Amino acid sequence: MHINEWMNEKLPEVAVKLEKSILSGFDVESQVGLDMAGRQDIYEVLDGILAVLFPGSYSKERITRENANFFLNDTLRHVSMKIGKHIEEVFRYRCKKGECQKDCTCEKRAEKALIHLIESLPSIRAMLMEDIQAAFDGDPAAKYLDEIVLSYPCIEAIATYRIANLLYELDVPIIPRIMSERAHSRTGIDIHPGASIGARFFIDHGTGVVIGETSRIGRNVKIYQGVTLGALSPFDKDGKPRKGEKRHPDIEDDVIIYANATILGGSTVIGKGAIIGGNTWITKSVPGGQFVYTKQR
Repeated sequence: MHINEWMNEKLPEVAVKLEKSILSGFDVESQVGLDMAGRQDIYEVLDGILAVLFPGSYSKERITRENANFFLNDTLRHVSMKIGKHIEEVFRYRCKKGECQKDCTCEKRAEKALIHLIESLPSIRAMLMEDIQAAFDGDPAAKYLDEIVLSYPCIEAIATYRIANLLYELDVPIIPRIMSERAHSRTGIDIHPGASIGARFFIDHGTGVVIGETSRIGRNVKIYQGVTLGALSPFDKDGKPRKGEKRHPDIEDDVIIYANATILGGSTVIGKGAIIGGNTWITKSVPGGQFVYTKQR
């Protein structure tokens, strides 16, 4: 069959099959559900917020002292207009699914979340500066703070997490996961926006790091590539995922976790100042100040 004949006769059959599957699965009409094409807008918003937090590293144009205020105002207005409509949209989508709060007003909730996000950016930047300083203090190869912001993948991953975590705490659905998964795809670092992470957090190298939703990480924690903070048994006896419970470990202040360590379980606590050696498998709590490692044969 010639390609033109195929396109006229057979291709419509493929479209019908796809249409049937799509329409039976979720809403595709943006006016009544969620605009599934909005992901690119969220990416653009995230780039804008990163540019506001670190203009010299993430902005597309050169920023000077003279034009900094204009750039910040212009970018913040653009970001607010873009993300505001998407926050309202995801709230409305969830209401349509029967998950809305009592006496919920999606428009007002969206406005409140947007304002809180924008007004929190200075404090997010302050915490990120502590993270950057921790990277500088913790990596002998680091020569300049600017080098860390420009080239270390952990900074983009952690900055994205801190933005997404704020929206997650405001109960904004979907958008935080879109943000965190964009950072995951770009950096190889997978931080769920629901995790709680203190200041001066440093991920050295970073590739393959996984931090689960209910993880709690204290202040001044350093982890290396390949570390997993995961769930010990995420499924119940019927094979269904267990949700709404503490599944991931707690890491207290001043802990160091070396490469490819796996720490699992919602009741597992790594005590203050502990050191976890590389390639270890941990499912029980470790007291503060202890050094856990895999013994060489």
